[in-house]
Amino acid sequence: MAVEVSKSQSQLSRIFKQWRRNRRAVVGAFILMMIIFMAIFAPFVTRYEPQKQNMRNRLQPPSAEHIFGTDQFGRDTYSRVVYGARLSLQVGFFSIGMALLIGCTLGLVAGYYGGVIDNVIMRVVDVLMALPGFLLALSIVAALGPGLQNVVLAIGVSYIPSFARMMRSAVISTRELDYVDAARSLGAKDRRIILTHVLPNSISPIIVLTTLSMAGAILSAAGLSFLGMGAQPPTAEWGSMIANSRPFIRVSHWAVTIPGLAIFTTVMCLNLVGDGLRDALDPRLKNVG
Repeated sequence: MAVEVSKSQSQLSRIFKQWRRNRRAVVGAFILMMIIFMAIFAPFVTRYEPQKQNMRNRLQPPSAEHIFGTDQFGRDTYSRVVYGARLSLQVGFFSIGMALLIGCTLGLVAGYYGGVIDNVIMRVVDVLMALPGFLLALSIVAALGPGLQNVVLAIGVSYIPSFARMMRSAVISTRELDYVDAARSLGAKDRRIILTHVLPNSISPIIVLTTLSMAGAILSAAGLSFLGMGAQPPTAEWGSMIANSRPFIRVSHWAVTIPGLAIFTTVMCLNLVGDGLRDALDPRLKNVG
C-alpha cells in the first residue's frame, strides 16, 4: 500500500514538473487564479454595487472613480465585470461537472461491458451529437425558457457526448491490459476492477477535456446570454452586458470591449492550462499541432 502511494506521488510530481515547464500554461494558470480570486472576493475588490444605477453618470469613460467607465444606466462596469466572472465561472463549473459525471459514467459502462449495452448507450450519444453543441444548448433553453438554471442544464447536456465518447475510448484501450486481466482472473468483481484499475488509468484525457470544455461552456453561456436566453437583466453577466451595451458602442465602446476582453482572457487562460495539462499527461503530444 505504501509503495502504491509513493508511486502515485512520484507520478504526480513528474506531471507537475512537466506542466511547470510550459510557461504559457503557468502564465494562464496565474491569470486564471487571479480571476477566480476576484470572483470569490468580489464584494471586497469592488467599490460599487453591480446593479446600482446612477443616471447622472451614464456612459462615463474610464476614470479614477470608475476605472472601466459606466454603462447606459450609470452602473460601474468594473463591478459588473467582476461579479460577472463569479456567475460565468459558476455556470462553467456546474455545467461541466454535470457533463463529467453523466458522460463519464455512460462511457465507462459502455466501454467496459461492450455489446448491447455499448450499442444502446452510444446510439443515444450519437443522437445528441447530431446537433452542434451550441445549437443543442440553444434548443434546450428555447424549450425550457431563459434563465441560468436552464443554461447550466442545456450546456451540461450538450457536453455529455464528448465526455462519454472520450471515456469509452480510454476504457476500451485499458480494459484488455494485463493488470486488468490479472485482477479478473483473481476473481475481482467488476465494480472493483472499474474503480481500482480501469478508471484511474483512463482519467488523463478526461482531465484535459474538462479544462478545455470549461472554456467552451463559459463561451456558450455568454453566447446564450447575448441572445437573451441566459442571465436576465439586471444580472451582471458578460454576454448580457455586451448585448445590452451594443447600441451604445459608438459612444462608449468600453461598455462592450471590457466584458468581451474578460471572456477572451478567461477562455484563453483555460485553453492554455488545458494545453499544458495535455503535454504533461502525454508528452508524446507536446509537439503535435
